[in-house]
Amino acid sequence: MAGQAVKKETSIKAKPILKWAGGKTQMLGDIMPKIPENYGKYIEPFIGGGALFFALNSNQSIIADSNPELINMYQQIANNVEKVIEYLHQYRNTKEDFYSVREHDWRSLSKAEAAARTIYLNKTCYNGLYRVNKKGQFNVPFGNYKAPKLCDEEALYAASEALKRATIVCGDYQFVLKEYAKPGDFVFLDPPYLPISEYSDFKRYTKEQFYEEDHVELAKEVLRLHELGCHVILTNSNHPLVHELYAKYSIEVIQTKRYISSNGSRRKGEDVIVNVLPKRKTILKVKPEPLPEQVKKYPPTRFMGSKSKLLSEIWAVASQFKFDTVLDLFSGSGIVGYMFKAQGKSVISNDYMAMSATFTKAMIENNHVILPLEEAKELLNKKKETDHFVEDTFSGLYYTDQENEKIDILRTNIAAIREPYKHAIAMAALIRACTKKRPRGIFTYTGYRYNDGRKDLKKTLEQQFIEAVDVINKAVFDNGKSNRSKHGDAMELRVEHQDLVYIDPPYYSPLSDNEYVRRYHFVEGLARDWKGVEIQGNTLTKKFKSYPTPFSTRKGAADAFDKLFKKFSNSILIVSYSSNSLPTQDEMVALMAKHKEHVEVIPIDYTYSFGNHKEAKTNHNKVQEYLFVGF
Repeated sequence: MAGQAVKKETSIKAKPILKWAGGKTQMLGDIMPKIPENYGKYIEPFIGGGALFFALNSNQSIIADSNPELINMYQQIANNVEKVIEYLHQYRNTKEDFYSVREHDWRSLSKAEAAARTIYLNKTCYNGLYRVNKKGQFNVPFGNYKAPKLCDEEALYAASEALKRATIVCGDYQFVLKEYAKPGDFVFLDPPYLPISEYSDFKRYTKEQFYEEDHVELAKEVLRLHELGCHVILTNSNHPLVHELYAKYSIEVIQTKRYISSNGSRRKGEDVIVNVLPKRKTILKVKPEPLPEQVKKYPPTRFMGSKSKLLSEIWAVASQFKFDTVLDLFSGSGIVGYMFKAQGKSVISNDYMAMSATFTKAMIENNHVILPLEEAKELLNKKKETDHFVEDTFSGLYYTDQENEKIDILRTNIAAIREPYKHAIAMAALIRACTKKRPRGIFTYTGYRYNDGRKDLKKTLEQQFIEAVDVINKAVFDNGKSNRSKHGDAMELRVEHQDLVYIDPPYYSPLSDNEYVRRYHFVEGLARDWKGVEIQGNTLTKKFKSYPTPFSTRKGAADAFDKLFKKFSNSILIVSYSSNSLPTQDEMVALMAKHKEHVEVIPIDYTYSFGNHKEAKTNHNKVQEYLFVGF
């Protein structure tokens, strides 16, 4: 043994133990001024040589790497430095010793000896390069240096003191960041660089490679950290993809030297420092206030996905912004647009469902017109021969023959109404009457096997129609603003700038369908008079083909959100979405953050009830409803 390790105090400043490809010592002068004065934890998930870690000397650090040999070395220096030094003193700087030591698999050695081996090979190998083959075996040749310092005891003790204060983790950066990163933390990311030339992709730190797609995933994680409220600094090569991925952040190009290269002509390079400041947290508060009494006059509905129970929360969020105009892009039952109208906003409602557009035309666009009950009653009387369409097509499916005949009479008489708002009120009333006469209010089954004994089912269709006209009339009011109802594809809708856009699309989940047309095809057919639809005669329910929608697949939904966020990027965005739907919360935040400077998520505990689910002994319909807010 060439010497004996002796524990001693040291006053020198800690510095990197290893020479590391891509080490940041020469860039510290550019990085240090960008580091926040105050932060929670320091987190470095690609620790490598750890130049910045040792320079900061933080009291609360998380350092990590996916390279188990490297992490073992740091752990042993932290916890067993004397033993590591003891092993280091046994090594000699000879070619024979080098290759003899290199042949050993570090995993077959004690942890302390393996750590010493790592340091020894780094000090004596060619250019101090750490590289392994696909089997994870160190494969750099001997460096033939005259007198490398194999064991700098004072430096190792200094490093040990710094490492003892850190949490040292072996793991993938994604795991480390999701596990440890919290708002207020400072994160330094120094991943394997994107290669600039055919000669530059030589740094195989582990047997796993870091490809372009990995850099794309890393950029998504940077966005998540930004949204979380972390300060992130990232380094990489001056590569076009880096500029593309981090275009929204501050990027500084730095002239650097490539000490690891054997060719002096290629030792000059350009690195970039991406400085990602933590997202400013406005922290929107949700303190629901009583809504105007007018809101209560909107006819209640059992429409799938209706936000009637979330109106207070939606308004509590929206009211924290200054806005005059609103676009309700997927109006559904119309209740959200109606709530905004009651709050004195100018509202545009839109939906691809004709029945939804009928509701909003009758009660949102319409500020003055009502359908007198005497006129409504006249619509129940046969004035001319009908086409018997409902009687013939849907006989024995949803209603009695007498009810089908009455529906055809109403269809015929409503079609003759010239005043557009009276027409909308009458059709909306017919739709409402038909849904209230159906158990569960849907048309995915025939007959009455889900009869739950509701009073609505005992009333005649005529009674339901007149009651519907009455409640719709009472819902009509003038808010002093111009309001419009549109019927069209949200993805193609063209409107002038709206201050706020509310988005409540069909929720995509692989566990359930979001086909509104399948549930409401009969009343949707009423609203369209079955024009432009193809009834599938071979189906039991006589449904027609659903409208194409991008929200029927995960990728389609993600692409659609991205398109909508871009389209309305100059508006305040409020999106309703469920925790059991896809894209995920993080994915939605990332999508919105591409187009909005600030994104916040408001979770709301919510229980969906449809049909008899309230009585079901299960919690599967208990979810969190998210309000994603971009501004």
